Amino acid sequence: MNPEKIAFLVDSCAEMEPRHREGLPVYVVPLRLACADGSYNDGENIFPEDVYRRLEAGELPKTSLPEPARVAETLKHIKSDGYEKVIALPLSSGLSGTHNMIRVECEERKDLETAVFDTCLGAIPLGAVVLQLWEDIQSGMTWEELTQKRVPHLLKNCRAFFSVDTLEYLQKGGRIGKITALAGTMLNIKPILTFAPDGQLVNVAKVRGRKQVQGKLIELVKEHVGEHKDFNLLVANGGADAEMEQLKADLMAAIPGCRHVWDSHIDATLSVYIGRGVLGAAIQILD
Repeated sequence: MNPEKIAFLVDSCAEMEPRHREGLPVYVVPLRLACADGSYNDGENIFPEDVYRRLEAGELPKTSLPEPARVAETLKHIKSDGYEKVIALPLSSGLSGTHNMIRVECEERKDLETAVFDTCLGAIPLGAVVLQLWEDIQSGMTWEELTQKRVPHLLKNCRAFFSVDTLEYLQKGGRIGKITALAGTMLNIKPILTFAPDGQLVNVAKVRGRKQVQGKLIELVKEHVGEHKDFNLLVANGGADAEMEQLKADLMAAIPGCRHVWDSHIDATLSVYIGRGVLGAAIQILD
């Protein structure tokens, strides 16, 4: 039972597998994808595999914010379900205008107490924040503790690293230059990306060849453990399930003692920019 009747509002770029979020008060507003044959809602009528097929056929969908009316409708639904307070954790403002739009819609609600955070994160780190906060609520953490201390701590102390199998879609989507993409493809370079402090994606390492990716991801995550004893580990993939399972096992062996290890799939929106074959690993520091 939720002691303070707190719900979570996220967009479709917060990755949580159904088995992890089952029974949690998580309300999702989908980002939209404009495709050659119409507009779709991420996670409702378009999924990563659909995006991969379109990309491989030469189509490049365009992504856009959730509809404001959908956000307003979701907040109304939260209230009608009996919740009094909402923690909103949208995709990084460095990657999307979703944060600002959700903030405006939350400010319109006078019947709900809301706390909207610029997460500077996306994908599985966002999902992991929600899952950890739910655990904190169940252990008795108050609204003030959650919104003033715990959420900022979790957002600040999560480091995530992603490898993309091709630079092609980042280049097509205007995220990197054409020369960089061409050079990377010719040399079989696999870049490792992370979220910068401003929430944008930046390149932190490069490896040559797919086989080097997992070792580098584990190395980068391990660097951030330090003296910390209380942490969660996270892994994610886009069209690379078997590799993710191996990454999970190797990560747990290399960094023992985690409270949880959570896994997930990359959403359709982010898949537009990274294509098939992404692998990710992250650490969420709790102490």
